[in-house]
Amino acid sequence: MRTTFSSAVAESAQDYIQRGWTVAETANGICLVTDDEISGIEVTGETAAFVRRYLRANDLTGPVIEIPGTERREIHLVTGLRKAERAIEALRESGVVVHTDGAGIPLPPSKLSAGAACWGVAPHEARWVPPVVAIAAAVRAAAKGATKAARIAS
Repeated sequence: MRTTFSSAVAESAQDYIQRGWTVAETANGICLVTDDEISGIEVTGETAAFVRRYLRANDLTGPVIEIPGTERREIHLVTGLRKAERAIEALRESGVVVHTDGAGIPLPPSKLSAGAACWGVAPHEARWVPPVVAIAAAVRAAAKGATKAARIAS
């Protein structure tokens, strides 16, 4: 993995490397290379808003990357994928994107087509990187909340 970076991304890259993350420079900035130690769970729309509130209410919030665009998109950084096969399967079945196994996640301040990725919750603001099962619980609660809201509305 590349350990030298252009001066434009070197400071950010060094901060991420000091956290033990594997990063790579791209044409648009820096990406986190996912592995067994750190990966990402991408949620969108109302589910993203619910998940963020759920995690905050339960003191489970970890680093969150906001991806610009017309729909709310957030990538929650997570650990513990090796022992969470059922949680990962449930996340994928619910339509959530699981970034793992070497997938790249744009890290702030990477430029994307709709703007720059930014931290919704920066790593230094989070007390930890939560396990994937915490995000899976939040997504499951969001799905139950949506079902309950639909019943109330009918």
